[in-house]
Amino acid sequence: MIRHDRVEIRQISHPSEISARQTRELVECWVAVANMGGAVGFAFPPVDSEQVAPVAERLIADLGPQRSRLLLAMVDGALAGWLHLSRHVDPLVAHWGAVSRVQTHPDHRGRGIGAAMMHRVRQIGRDDMGLEQLRLCARGGAGLEDFYGRLGWKEIGRWPGALRFGAGDDRDEILMILAPL
Repeated sequence: MIRHDRVEIRQISHPSEISARQTRELVECWVAVANMGGAVGFAFPPVDSEQVAPVAERLIADLGPQRSRLLLAMVDGALAGWLHLSRHVDPLVAHWGAVSRVQTHPDHRGRGIGAAMMHRVRQIGRDDMGLEQLRLCARGGAGLEDFYGRLGWKEIGRWPGALRFGAGDDRDEILMILAPL
């Protein structure tokens, strides 16, 4: 298992801060995770970089220090995982952030990369963005609620059968919260 101190978490808060290589690695990671059935925004694999790259480019273009950030988990200079942290622009909910697209490259699974990113996103949300709570949605049936639960997240709601992957394959969408930060 990789110890958390061997994983470098890079915070990207502006499009100019991410290199072409990092963008390419992010897309490659996203393709690999989606094609393994990961709950990362592409529900029906297989996908390829031509499908994923434009979505990644939009995500990167929308980055801003108070609005949206990427966290890149680097191991030995290579991208091992990443996630997206965003704040809603509505002042009524500007005190909470949303965590999405949490993914660890399949070559790095089971080494603590996901946990390292989740610990760091909590710190960044609180200390750098002034957030008071974080929310995320997880796909039921994949054990994700157990992973997040071990990191202090609480399930606060479930939408039964919200996600349909095929005939007879309906999954719950699970709403989770981390508060206080």
